[in-house]
Amino acid sequence: MPMPEHDTQHDTGAAPLAFLELLARDAPAEEYERPELRGSATADRARLLALRVRSELEGRRRREAELTALFATAHDLAGVRDLDDVLRAIVQRARSLLGTEVAYMTINDPERGDTYMRVTEGSVSARFQQLRLGMGEGLGGLVAQTARPYVTDDYMRDERFLHTRNIDTGVGEEGLVAILGVPLMLGREVIGVLFAADRRPRVFDREQVALLASFAAHAAVAIDTARLLAETREAMAELEAANAIIRDRSAAIERSSEVHDRLTELVLRGGGVDDVAAAVSEVLDGDVEFVEGRRAPARAVERSRRDGHAVREGDAWVAAVSAGGELLGALVLRGHRELDPVDQRTLERAALVTSLLLLARRSAGEAEQRVRGELLDDLLDAADRDPRLLRERAARLGADLDTPHVVLAARQAGEHTGRRGERETTDRQRLWSAASHLAATRHGLAAARDGGTILLLPLRPGESAGDTARQVAAQLGAAVHLSVTVGASAPVPAPAADPAAVAAACAEARRCLETLSLLGRLGEGAAADDLGFLGLLLADSRDVDGFVRRTLGPVLEYDARRGTDLTGTLEAYFASGCSPARTKDVLHVHVNTVAQRLERVGRLLGDDWQCPDRALEVQLALRLYRMSAAVAR
Repeated sequence: MPMPEHDTQHDTGAAPLAFLELLARDAPAEEYERPELRGSATADRARLLALRVRSELEGRRRREAELTALFATAHDLAGVRDLDDVLRAIVQRARSLLGTEVAYMTINDPERGDTYMRVTEGSVSARFQQLRLGMGEGLGGLVAQTARPYVTDDYMRDERFLHTRNIDTGVGEEGLVAILGVPLMLGREVIGVLFAADRRPRVFDREQVALLASFAAHAAVAIDTARLLAETREAMAELEAANAIIRDRSAAIERSSEVHDRLTELVLRGGGVDDVAAAVSEVLDGDVEFVEGRRAPARAVERSRRDGHAVREGDAWVAAVSAGGELLGALVLRGHRELDPVDQRTLERAALVTSLLLLARRSAGEAEQRVRGELLDDLLDAADRDPRLLRERAARLGADLDTPHVVLAARQAGEHTGRRGERETTDRQRLWSAASHLAATRHGLAAARDGGTILLLPLRPGESAGDTARQVAAQLGAAVHLSVTVGASAPVPAPAADPAAVAAACAEARRCLETLSLLGRLGEGAAADDLGFLGLLLADSRDVDGFVRRTLGPVLEYDARRGTDLTGTLEAYFASGCSPARTKDVLHVHVNTVAQRLERVGRLLGDDWQCPDRALEVQLALRLYRMSAAVAR
């Protein structure tokens, strides 16, 4: 039955209006399918037109949102300066813009000719995050090679790409299915690939490809900007480093000029080696020490002598100090593992100045040594010289011959074997130099005589001739790094300018030295008084009372205090062949009494009083004591 005319007109005009209302309130598409809005050709045509308009509006809104997001991203990227931050921001924005589960970026490696994974967002596979793709391999390798975007809704089934086990394994572990890749271009050069991917099938439409490509263009510019900024910062850092080097070199040159002026001043005012070391220590801000030849690090010194430069040895710098091929020692700088060339030359110049000072000091020392040696030679050989003139010459050298002195004969251990050669001559020269230096410091005299060295030294208060001999043996041995044997005379009474007395004392000191050598006591020092009965034979004074006192003094004092006769017990003991049983018969006492007396003697003389050498000295002292007592009566 036909509808009323007014109802048809109402339907014809009401449908378009209803669809306009739906468009106005952005209703969902299913509302356009309501039954009351359908039924006539006019209504169906209006519905189709409304849906087309709705779709166009949605597309425009989507593109507007995408462009807004793209501009915002470009703005954000423009504010990023660190390259790593730029790359992370690019990948994060790509994932957000396209709404994918994963986004990632590869960067081309021109040296290796491939492209490698640089940044990922949403990835869970370690293998995938470390992938490298050869040019033309997989989707990404093809994008990098051709500079064209590629898209697939199912990568594993897509035969357009060159599948490799490495790439497929990484993509499989990550679970990716749909992948879109666009090139990162700088001019015509591809620097990398930007990806968006999902773990499910998905069709990326043309607008999404264009959007990611546009974003990649902005990203490439941001990457290039970040690179340029990094290169600029690197160049600025290099420039700053160069300026720092220039400043350091300028400071080093100033220090070099300063040390040159100070070394010149030191030489002019007669400074010494220690002054040079102190000046260089201050200028180079380290610890500089002069080390004599034998104590210097041998390998480093040899390298320094050979090359003519300071060399590094561990945490120290060593500059050889030499003159005329002779090694005098080395300057050792500690506290600098690295040394710039200017400071190195400063150390080398200081070593040269040190060698000049040492040569000058040696020349002056040798001149003084000759003068001291000539004076001692006159005391020993010229018996007719005026003692007054000798004392005046000694005073000019700082020696006082109006005090008691002792004569010492010194010789390095081993010379008595007749050893000859260049080394022996050198060792003798060193011994004489060391003895001369010791004599100068102790206000005495020294001379080289008959292959050895003779010294005339003042006796210090409370010091015996034997004490002086032992001190001199130790000091000379330390100075020449060899064992030195020293024999001493009895003290020469004041005034010591009597040539005859000095010559006699010299002969006694030499006899004592020879005796020490014969006894095998090399490297020791002693006087005649220290050699027991041998000393009694060696000494010109024949001090019998002194020998008896040194040998039997404690026993004699004990008898004098206690009224005992330990001396008689000792005589009877030795006369009885050291037999306590026969001794008790001679003394008419019990054997226990003899044992007690001998024990007392041991406490007074020492436990070794019955050793052969000591026993001989004790018997000789007993006889001399009885003889002296008989003469006194």
